[in-house]
Amino acid sequence: MSSSSRDAILNAIRQNLPKQPVEHPQIPAFQQPAGPLRPAFERRLQEAGGAAHDVASPAEAEAKLAALHPEAKVVCSAVPEIAGTRRVATVHDPHELADVDVGVVRAQFGVAESGAVWLTQEDLIVDGLAFLSQHLIVLLDPEQIVADMNEAYRRVKLNETAYGCFMMGPSATADVEATLVHGAQGARSLNVFFLPRMSQYDFRSGRRLSGNTRLLREIDQDCIADTLRG
Repeated sequence: MSSSSRDAILNAIRQNLPKQPVEHPQIPAFQQPAGPLRPAFERRLQEAGGAAHDVASPAEAEAKLAALHPEAKVVCSAVPEIAGTRRVATVHDPHELADVDVGVVRAQFGVAESGAVWLTQEDLIVDGLAFLSQHLIVLLDPEQIVADMNEAYRRVKLNETAYGCFMMGPSATADVEATLVHGAQGARSLNVFFLPRMSQYDFRSGRRLSGNTRLLREIDQDCIADTLRG
């Protein structure tokens, strides 16, 4: 198409736009399912080939990771709770992730109806970490689970990030002879660890902090995070 034809088409569209602005249709607030969301999330995640685990502390998370992947040599972490052998913040070229056995990230929230988790560029730091790692560990606050995609999209803020995706279980394909294969184009396994963020966790007692207590412990948590990064 020549530039003159393109301009003519675009000008015709501009000249025939509605005179009155048309508002976007409103999305209704759908009825939420009764009961806890976590069991539904775990069930859907398992159906997608993933698994969920309760971990009481960052130390227990480290131990669980070692038990799940005892032969892992390179553990690239984007979270303060698990140090790993490589910090993703030191990665400047995604090609450097080619040897990653286990990637560790934190999801902003999970979706009960699908077992998916929402990850952004700020969570991954290097987007390729979620796809080039052989195995993926996703930390998730169990209180950050929404019922369905309608509620999930209300929490997605694409204007605040350059990249984001919903990830549901490990990579999978069934194109050839309708045979399901995991790990065809991405992570071979995906495990979700239920663990609150460090700022919400008391490492001395192993209990979740209330809002006021959390503020009093911020300095302690910053020191712990610095130690893990170091």
